[in-house]
Amino acid sequence: MNRTRFFSTRSLFAISLLVAMAVLAACGRSDQSAAPGADPVKRGAAESTTLIAAALSAPDRFAGDSDEDEWRNSRAILQFFGVESGMHVVDYFAGSGYYSELLARCAGPSGLVIAYNNKPFADFAGEKLINRFANNRLAAVKVVTTPTNELKLDADSLDGVLFFWSYHDLYWQPKDEPAPLGDPAQVTAMLFKAVKPGGHVVVVDHIANPGGATAKVVDALHRIDPEVVKSDFTKAGFVFDGESVELRHPDDDHTKAVFDESVRHKTDQLLFKFRKPAK
Repeated sequence: MNRTRFFSTRSLFAISLLVAMAVLAACGRSDQSAAPGADPVKRGAAESTTLIAAALSAPDRFAGDSDEDEWRNSRAILQFFGVESGMHVVDYFAGSGYYSELLARCAGPSGLVIAYNNKPFADFAGEKLINRFANNRLAAVKVVTTPTNELKLDADSLDGVLFFWSYHDLYWQPKDEPAPLGDPAQVTAMLFKAVKPGGHVVVVDHIANPGGATAKVVDALHRIDPEVVKSDFTKAGFVFDGESVELRHPDDDHTKAVFDESVRHKTDQLLFKFRKPAK
């Protein structure tokens, strides 16, 4: 055989082999990068799902909480919130701390959950909030009770804030109180300073029909117009970052008070996320 032709043939074969291997390697890398685990958004959602499942199934949950999981829509809300281990969050107007406990279980020992109430909310919660976190039961929780306008939070310290059926109460003035329970403009401005760039606030609330003075609507129905919520947060500097329709109930016409037995625990609800722009 001609030696020149032999080496040329062998060289061509080697080059072809190298090209084929390179193509296969590239395909492998492409497949790997397309895998769900390589997508940060999918990884985050998967982590949330795992943390939420563990929190809801924990055998030492506070008595009676598991009976409330369905009507509180906890799985859907926490998934929308995007819980992660190590998060620092505020459960605003936490009441008896149902969501504070779930958030703490998801955040883990490296996280922090501030279970915040003002005095009327703390009085309504009674001993249940105290007992829930007594004896360092969940070390990640810090219980804070102080007037709404005196809540102190460090700047850029929070990954998230949750309002569950409580944002409308900033407009509410109970008959035995000298003033509304909060100042929405002051509270949203304070939260904007406290949330980290890229952090968020999630609001779950009962939907009211448009029109009428917000304070009067809240006093009568304990509902709020979704556009009022959007306006309050965007005026403070947050950007609207999406919503979920999972808590919508089209049979609710928004005219009944949320305590009416015909709609209680199945009101038409907004589920909004507001994000502080990244610097």
